[in-house]
Amino acid sequence: MDNGIILRYLERMGYQTPAASYTAHIREYLAWYRGYVSDFHDYAVRVGTSRRTLTRYHLGMAKTVCEDFATLLLNEKVQIHADGFPELGDILTRNAFMERANRLVEWTMALGTGALVEFPDAQGLPTIDYIRGDLIFPLSWEGDHITECAFGSRRVLGMGKGAAEGYYVQIHARDVQGYVIRNVWLNDEGTELPPPEGVLPVTQPSPVPLFQILRPNMVNAVEPDSPMGMSVFGMAIDQLKAADLVFDSYVNEFVLGKKRVMVPQSLASIEMQKDGAIQPIFDPSDVLIYVYQQSQDGADELKPLDMSLRAAEHETGLQRMMDLLSKKCGLGTGRYRFDGAVARTATEVISEQSDLFQSLKRNEKPLERALCGMVNALSWLTGGPAEVKATVSFDDSVIEDVNAAADRALRLVAGGLKSKKRAIMELARCSEADAQKQLMEIEAESQGAPYPTEPEAASAESPCTDASFLGD
Repeated sequence: MDNGIILRYLERMGYQTPAASYTAHIREYLAWYRGYVSDFHDYAVRVGTSRRTLTRYHLGMAKTVCEDFATLLLNEKVQIHADGFPELGDILTRNAFMERANRLVEWTMALGTGALVEFPDAQGLPTIDYIRGDLIFPLSWEGDHITECAFGSRRVLGMGKGAAEGYYVQIHARDVQGYVIRNVWLNDEGTELPPPEGVLPVTQPSPVPLFQILRPNMVNAVEPDSPMGMSVFGMAIDQLKAADLVFDSYVNEFVLGKKRVMVPQSLASIEMQKDGAIQPIFDPSDVLIYVYQQSQDGADELKPLDMSLRAAEHETGLQRMMDLLSKKCGLGTGRYRFDGAVARTATEVISEQSDLFQSLKRNEKPLERALCGMVNALSWLTGGPAEVKATVSFDDSVIEDVNAAADRALRLVAGGLKSKKRAIMELARCSEADAQKQLMEIEAESQGAPYPTEPEAASAESPCTDASFLGD
């Protein structure tokens, strides 16, 4: 998608955005995310008097790194709670939040920036849009905090035979009354079109921003003064190149190490060409037989070539490149291994992934802030308060010894250093109100009394279950 049309429109409207100067960096990130960068993967070699262009084999590790971050940060075990907002679960489910937000986190880690955007659709229902970095256009900012922003997306304009593809642009601006959204439709020539039926050109002011910016929690070393974020592999381009170089050599080791039989020309069948020259006859699809010119005193013998492979050396080198890449991207060493069949205890995994644990904890903070901002925006769009008490429980089970955490919590409770309610909240990943219900049930059972069956106490919506969201 060409974001130049949106950039030119914003410039005509008098806006200045850093997205124009940052586009080149995003294009580089996107190329590595896709796994093919022509300037690196295409190379020329000379074979005899001819010159050929070859393409290196590539691992596509940039996308793998981003996928792993998305899986660890925002998976189906993550729970979002909001007191006094029972509609939240239905809204998130209707917007396919877990699936689409997971993909957004992957895009954010790849391109450096992503955004959640909330708005009412044509039926007035709160809707969430998921915007990747190349379609985010900051309009004003304080440090790295974006206060006003425009977002673009590719849409089908019109209906039926007259429908055509174009661009939908949301301009989130701030005035004395709050945040207002201007909805703009552009065709492929950049001409502004009237909005669809039922969509207001300008929305009513909102007391809270209806967008949240996502970025990897790291300094943008490419452009430190830009409010745009940097890809998690932005400082690991050399490591991506090194991994692909070793992998390309590894594959070529098998290609070049194929068994061949050298046959003297005197033993090869020949035929007479029209110009009188003789030409050896052999199957052009045969990759085993090669004909060579024999010396006058040479013996007519076959020469099998059986090259030994340097597989072990290449695997060691590739493992080293994987460790360097994983370390540079914040996943720690040992994330990608060839000895996947070797079993490890939970304690060993935690020790080996301490860098990963710290990296995830560092990235959870801004992600939690963005998700809580999204909950506030959705609450206001449904007619509720602009600020609700929202909490996010992330899934640390992949890098945390759950049994050890439970044992530690039990010891702290027994020693009087932690309340039972707080321990339930941490272990069951539920809200304070639901932890209190659990505690009441435990106390009632210990006294031999039946647990109260009031609607509130017997609610089936407790996030202490495996449900992803309150209200599912």
